[in-house]
Amino acid sequence: MNRSKAKPGKEARIAAEEPLPAPPVPKKLPFFKRLFKKQPNIFLTLIRQQAQITLEGMDALKTFMETQDPKADALLTSKEKEADEVRRILIYELNKTFITPFDREDIFSLSRAIDDVLDYAYSTATEIDILKVKPTPYMARMASLLRDAAFELNAAANRLEDHPGVASEHAQRAKALENRVEAVYREALADLFTGAEDIKHVVKMLKSREVYRHLSNAADRGDEAANLIADIVVKTT
Repeated sequence: MNRSKAKPGKEARIAAEEPLPAPPVPKKLPFFKRLFKKQPNIFLTLIRQQAQITLEGMDALKTFMETQDPKADALLTSKEKEADEVRRILIYELNKTFITPFDREDIFSLSRAIDDVLDYAYSTATEIDILKVKPTPYMARMASLLRDAAFELNAAANRLEDHPGVASEHAQRAKALENRVEAVYREALADLFTGAEDIKHVVKMLKSREVYRHLSNAADRGDEAANLIADIVVKTT
């Protein structure tokens, strides 16, 4: 007698199939790790933003000194306003926050020093425009060194939280560049006040001296910012 094999029914087929694996259960951090999980700090974030905008502004100043491109002048003006807005936010947050990652006075002073670097860069370009001063090779050298110092300050701000020792090294490099700016400044003044012939030459000298003074002041503020970063590292490590 021929017996044909019956095809298994739908239920039998389903039963014979491998069961699907259960979806993975997401792992939760232990309660205390979740409670004390490190959160981004608003003040360090804003300091980093200021330092980055300052670097971009100093790039624009360097380009302006080399090319007198109005677009670079406009970019510098834009960056100065952008940096001012970030500083306003930082002060607002500082006034409403009780606990800060380091001394609130240091946060305020570091923010102000970084802001002053860009303010003096902006005033340098403004006086060049108003006084009709043609940038000299000395001015271009000072602007280039200031841009390099801004790069080091930006690097220091970015390393301050997780690698304070590295931040301190960048701060020291920024200070060394400030010293080079001052050396060029003195050299420029010595050259400027040599061989005055008439009142027209004297007026030109005085106008140029104003521009040099603003560049020197930018270097001074950069040196102050570097000192503050070094102080913060000492206090927090």
